[in-house]
Amino acid sequence: MIWDTHAHLDDLSYAEDFPEVIKRIQSAGITRVTNVGFDLSSSERSVKLARDYDFIHAAIGIHPHNAEEATDETWARLLFLAKQPKVLAWGEIGLDYYRDLSPRSIQKEVFIHQIKLANEVGLPIVIHNRDAHQDVLEIVKANPPKYGGVFHCYSGSLEMANVLLNLGFYLSFAGPVTYKNARHAVEVAGHVPIDRILVETDSPYLTPEPRRGKRNEPTYVREVVKKIAEIRNLTFEDVASQTMRNAEIIFGLGK
Repeated sequence: MIWDTHAHLDDLSYAEDFPEVIKRIQSAGITRVTNVGFDLSSSERSVKLARDYDFIHAAIGIHPHNAEEATDETWARLLFLAKQPKVLAWGEIGLDYYRDLSPRSIQKEVFIHQIKLANEVGLPIVIHNRDAHQDVLEIVKANPPKYGGVFHCYSGSLEMANVLLNLGFYLSFAGPVTYKNARHAVEVAGHVPIDRILVETDSPYLTPEPRRGKRNEPTYVREVVKKIAEIRNLTFEDVASQTMRNAEIIFGLGK
């Protein structure tokens, strides 16, 4: 039993073989997948997938790349979606200073606004953070999520991880933890408490070794579990069951 806590199965790259992808997920012991929105349309698609498939859940929100597109109508629609069955989180939200597809001032404004909306509807948040560590930290300290949150595809230092753990966050690891040059991710995955770790694929992106270079899919989250088990000298089953339990807790299914 494994939970891929962050995927984008609505991506066009799955259009031609979606039924086969679903079959592979179900036959590989991936019992839950969270499909994560990055704009209004993908959030709506995520909710539909959750409605259509028992094992899929949804997260809704506006990615920093799309922050400049958000309008009052966007927020009204997202608030409606947030109250639909099987919507477990508000995300992915945050800051991205690597590509800077929206002005940084607007990214910050939209990030803060979404934390407040998540607090309003009682959802944890899923954070995207790329090359914006200090600003993300300052924002979550000043605007703490009332229902917790996840730093998806964690890329920060161990020092930053310790600060986030003290703030109540969970850290999620994806394909990069399997890469040969993944010094920071391996260090963090080996030191943080196992009961605060999640696993994900970020499909179709960030394909883990040994499948790197191919399109990613939730089935490959097994490689992430395998790597964390290796780093921590645990069994595959130990990591799978603990990360499942962790996800149930942060997403409100373990109470």
